[in-house]
Amino acid sequence: MSVSPRIAFLASTAPNAQEALATMVARHGQHAPEEADVICSLGGDGFMLQTLHRHGGLGKPVYGMKLGTVGFLMNHFHPDDLLERLAQAEPAKLRPLEMLAQTESGSSVGSLAYNEVSLLRQTRQAAHIRIHLNGQARLDELICDGVMVATPAGSTAYNFSAHGPILPLGSHTIALTPIAAFRPRRWRGAILKADTEVRFEVLDPYKRPVSVTADSHETRDVVEVVIRESTDRTVTLLFDPEHNLEERILSEQFVV
Repeated sequence: MSVSPRIAFLASTAPNAQEALATMVARHGQHAPEEADVICSLGGDGFMLQTLHRHGGLGKPVYGMKLGTVGFLMNHFHPDDLLERLAQAEPAKLRPLEMLAQTESGSSVGSLAYNEVSLLRQTRQAAHIRIHLNGQARLDELICDGVMVATPAGSTAYNFSAHGPILPLGSHTIALTPIAAFRPRRWRGAILKADTEVRFEVLDPYKRPVSVTADSHETRDVVEVVIRESTDRTVTLLFDPEHNLEERILSEQFVV
């Protein structure tokens, strides 16, 4: 990071984030994301995910400051010492999931997910889903509200709420976690190698329709969803040394 980096400030629509945006731009100037050395995201985790989806392809490091309700991927907001914090920040490289969904209408929809890809039933009736790993059927029929695949960075979010495992950053693993499984009732999911291809086959999709959501991008009426870790896309998040992501993920496992 250069001594005086060119910074692109992006903010959520929340009033406090917009106020912070005006303050930071007045102090440090403003650059387009394409021309910046670093992107500074002002908001919560939801806005950070929006930032990664919109600008992750630029390959610029992203430093987030919390101005929202949830901020696991963010640093604390302090307006006075940003340049010093950027100079001392520690990088965390994240590799998203690639999702390709086939719908009842025959269309194909692709998306990236930095947290998780989740399948959910669309009606009152439970979803019936077959799970394939690397081309082999591993679970012939999961009767459930849904099922998800989560990255290590996303394992503390929706995945953890669904009683999935917390995965260490850099573990090269992904979590396969059922959501309210009815049959088999005792199946609690699996921890897989990150390069595993997961394919969900929706059984009886017309009677029991299912949607898929990659982070916040939803596609309805899917019949098949294939998920694999991206091999050519990474993003770098920057964290204050006392607030690094690896330590926060570890600490989450000891919260009582």
